[in-house]
Amino acid sequence: MPSIRLNKYDETFVEEQVKSGVYGSADEMISAGLGKLREQDSETLRLLIQEGIDDIEAGRFHVYEIAEQFLADIRLTTDDD
Repeated sequence: MPSIRLNKYDETFVEEQVKSGVYGSADEMISAGLGKLREQDSETLRLLIQEGIDDIEAGRFHVYEIAEQFLADIRLTTDDD
């Protein structure tokens, strides 16, 4: 298991949380934080999937007959960013 280095601000925060009994150890706190990030990522993905479903149900989509046109549209979108 790799070790991690925290800046002083984060290190102090972790120490305070463990000292106050919110978490039993720094490892427990880091695991809880990573769990929250996984939940957040899952929720973001769920919302994006629902947005796609809503677009399809509302007829907001385009059917491509030729893959090259699809790729060209992607390139145009990417170039605009």
